[in-house]
Amino acid sequence: MPDGSSPTARALRTLELLQARPGTTAEQLAAHLGVTERAARRYVGILREAGIPVQSARGPYGGYRLGRGTRLPPVVFTEDQALGLVMAVLDGHPAAIDADDLVGAALSKVIRALPDSIGRQAAALRAYASAAPDRHAARPDPATTSALVAASADRHRVLVTYRSERGDAWDAEVDPWAVVVRFGRWYLLCHSHRADAIRTYRIDRIRAVERLPHTFTPPGDLDPVASLEQNLGAGWKYTTRVVFHAPLEKVAPWIRPPMGRLEPDGDRCILNGTTTNTEMYAQEWLAAVPIDFTVEGGPELRAAVAAVAARFTAALR
Repeated sequence: MPDGSSPTARALRTLELLQARPGTTAEQLAAHLGVTERAARRYVGILREAGIPVQSARGPYGGYRLGRGTRLPPVVFTEDQALGLVMAVLDGHPAAIDADDLVGAALSKVIRALPDSIGRQAAALRAYASAAPDRHAARPDPATTSALVAASADRHRVLVTYRSERGDAWDAEVDPWAVVVRFGRWYLLCHSHRADAIRTYRIDRIRAVERLPHTFTPPGDLDPVASLEQNLGAGWKYTTRVVFHAPLEKVAPWIRPPMGRLEPDGDRCILNGTTTNTEMYAQEWLAAVPIDFTVEGGPELRAAVAAVAARFTAALR
């Protein structure tokens, strides 16, 4: 696309705005384009001269909108948009550097569709950039993710086959409320009929999805991100209870939501939660908290912390 200050670029930007916001007024167009209302109407006229049917209506619900059946021109990007897109893809999916990767193949098609001058820049960025993968990220199967998103949108219950990090597997009928991406991991927030409770499942650990005929209605006040944060540390196999010898406001910045719920207790605070992996809880989570604590439960977590303590003690012999 030409520079954003040219008449051609502004006319194309006008087309994008009308496509995204039917009913946009001349005043609103002018504000978005940074021009006068008279100039905004002139860009609408340019579109009409090019054969694009732009309809207008007066009144409080009026404005400009594209006519039905309008055939839009191919998608175009500015250089900044194209490079920003490539950077975002590589940042979120480092394996896209490889053209044989699923996302990498899709990125190759986008780059080939770009105008030559912009495409060369995007291809060079993709060819010479080095992306370090996030070791905590987990890429789910696109087909599984698509099936869950479709079931969530259509409000259809599904039967999922889930395998935990330890290798335990089970089937569960769930109402898929939402798919949420958090720090490089994809989660299904759902109501499990097996547990009769809210559950959060990592989508990369879901091995199969079967749509069921039953429908559901999600909570009217559902906030998927907030609900996910609250439930990441609840409902798992092993209970955890850790007492920190410091007030809540000092400890809270070090506690991740999957670790459980932190509650004040005088001049100290208590963390109650659940986990499927006590070794990770002890080695990666608790060991990173620079505050004295006592592990009161459960027995599995106490054993995992004892193992970490013994390993560190042996290192000083």
